[in-house]
Amino acid sequence: MDCTLCAAPKIYNCGMSTKSASIPHAMELGDFTASTRILTISVMAAAIGALSAFLAQWLLKLIGLFTNLFFYLRWDTTLVTPEDHHLGGWVILVPVVGALIIGLIARYGSEKIRGHGIPEAIESILLRGSRVEPRVAILKPLSAAISIGSGGPFGAEGPIIMTGGAFGSMLAQFFKLTAAERKTLLVAGAAGGMAATFDAPVASVMLAVELLLFEWKPRSFVPVAIASAVAATLRHYLLGSGPIFPTPVHPSFIGAEGLGLCLLAGLLAGLLSGAMTESVYFFEDAFQKLPIHWMWWPAIGAVAIGVGGLIFPQALGVGYDTIGSLLQGDVPNKTIMGVLFVKWMIWAIALGSGTSGGVLAPLLMIGGALGGVEAMFLPRFGVGFWPLISMGGILGGTMRAPFTGVIFMIELTHDYNSMLPLLVTAAVAHACTVLMLKRSILTEKIARRGFHMSREYSVDPLEILFVREVMRTTVVALPDGLSATEMHQMLQKGKHRPQRLYPIVDSNQRLVGVVTPKDLDKIITDPVVAYADEPLRLVVNRMAETGRTRLPVVDRHDKHRLVGLITLANLLHARTRNLEEERNRERVLKVRIPFRQTALSFLKSGQ
Repeated sequence: MDCTLCAAPKIYNCGMSTKSASIPHAMELGDFTASTRILTISVMAAAIGALSAFLAQWLLKLIGLFTNLFFYLRWDTTLVTPEDHHLGGWVILVPVVGALIIGLIARYGSEKIRGHGIPEAIESILLRGSRVEPRVAILKPLSAAISIGSGGPFGAEGPIIMTGGAFGSMLAQFFKLTAAERKTLLVAGAAGGMAATFDAPVASVMLAVELLLFEWKPRSFVPVAIASAVAATLRHYLLGSGPIFPTPVHPSFIGAEGLGLCLLAGLLAGLLSGAMTESVYFFEDAFQKLPIHWMWWPAIGAVAIGVGGLIFPQALGVGYDTIGSLLQGDVPNKTIMGVLFVKWMIWAIALGSGTSGGVLAPLLMIGGALGGVEAMFLPRFGVGFWPLISMGGILGGTMRAPFTGVIFMIELTHDYNSMLPLLVTAAVAHACTVLMLKRSILTEKIARRGFHMSREYSVDPLEILFVREVMRTTVVALPDGLSATEMHQMLQKGKHRPQRLYPIVDSNQRLVGVVTPKDLDKIITDPVVAYADEPLRLVVNRMAETGRTRLPVVDRHDKHRLVGLITLANLLHARTRNLEEERNRERVLKVRIPFRQTALSFLKSGQ
């Protein structure tokens, strides 16, 4: 940077003299951005996890109460199956009555109760700053209990995720928290509710990571894990312990042939997942075309539930008993086909009508039926093996959450030997639906409301590139002490690449301010600066906070020493580099044939 000031603006070749000085600071950067604030949020998350356990117990009892009232006309909170009713043909009216009540609650209480819970939780996180209305925390479980209790072919997990999340959000709103912290507590409530309902704490955390958090950071993962662990611990005292669906022991290794057949099972699960997703939104589109208010749609969909329940009673309600029977391998073929087609159809119609209910239990049930069909022609690797594997595949394919599908099935059954087959099947099913459909059953609803979300997680290139790698080192600077007119004349005389920000340096070539060509009479003596040894993410954040899109780069140890200039165009270099890594194909290692030239020479001489 040695130069003398003259009548023309001076071009400084700043070089990379600060590179060696930048390395010590770069070494101070941590892998994570967590602070001690994580401790406060974790304590709050633990309280929310405890609350979620009681909410899960309350919701299950509420479902049991409405099931007994609707089908057996008795006051009892025991969770029972509606398939043993004695209503005869009158059973068609039961879901209709429940759906009419839900329509009234949705219209005059809160429209947010419509749907199966998880898309609504995602929408709250992404679009409303993780704020959930208090009335949703009451009306969502109530409407879900009425829906399931009146025969709706749904599960309790979606409503409890939304309910736990709503209470987590409510608690967060009482305190002065950021939107990111509110999101963490909302998801902590959702994970806690699922952990308490299914005794699946690890799968609940995985569901939070794959579907709700949209990040993989200690600041959110640790509180959510604590909430899930607390809820699962309390579950043992409130609802009992042990696997929800115990299965016979399966082989620890099924061989290459067995894993190859798991590829087939994953393919079938992926195809069925795609068909199920399409069917739900086919019926949703059909209901949208009806010339009546959406309040009446659930009642129309409930007619299909009633008819399906009359034909095949096991299709009504949550269906936990049927799921358990499928995993035990003692279900007749007639029941398997009934679940596969009747349960699927009434679930798709009811969900498309906009009623309230969850999707996990129906997916498990339909996946188990698919496995039952596969067990008819595939080799046996133990009782209930293919239903178990196909349940994981359906979860991985339909919800686009393969890790959740694997861990969830292991925690539901405690069959740790099935981890490898589950992983293969869920991964293949996931690949199928990713290639077949642009969006999942969860994100399609959000897209139809005019919003887009990405579920791919990767390291931001702005996080791993430093300012020194993209900054402009050839900088035009103006001498201090000139008037606006003199600076204008100097810029007119100079032959240099135009800049939209000019550093001003004193006689010792030290930065004293900056000026823009449009406002030469307004010298900024305390400019916003960047440092050569900081990640680009920090610079982007600083630009967003200050509105400055061009910053002088200075030495961290000498803040008046100019070393470069960084602009938005320079920041785009990071994105360009990322695109090149994604698109450019190159052969790095090349095969060299020994004595190739000698052989070619020999052949030529022979000719």
